[in-house]
Amino acid sequence: MFNRNTALLTLLPLLGACTVGLAGSEDQDTAPTPPVPEQVVAVAAPNQDVMAAYLRPEDNCYWYLHAGPVETTPLPLKTTDGRAICIRQEEEQSS
Repeated sequence: MFNRNTALLTLLPLLGACTVGLAGSEDQDTAPTPPVPEQVVAVAAPNQDVMAAYLRPEDNCYWYLHAGPVETTPLPLKTTDGRAICIRQEEEQSS
């Protein structure tokens, strides 16, 4: 019984250190973002943190960090009718 408790007490701080490392890297990925254009703010649905929105290069869509009671989750920024707010790529615009 003593060995199990010792192992648990040893593992808990290690797991906590991993969590802190992951949270820190998430903040660094989204920190250097330009401000959200006024047109995006105008079409965004209410109850979304538009000021914390950022453009994700993988999909050219705006996302924001939703701070829930347990965790902070990236969610797509949506219009009032539920569509994701994205930017068209230049190839699509010229066609």
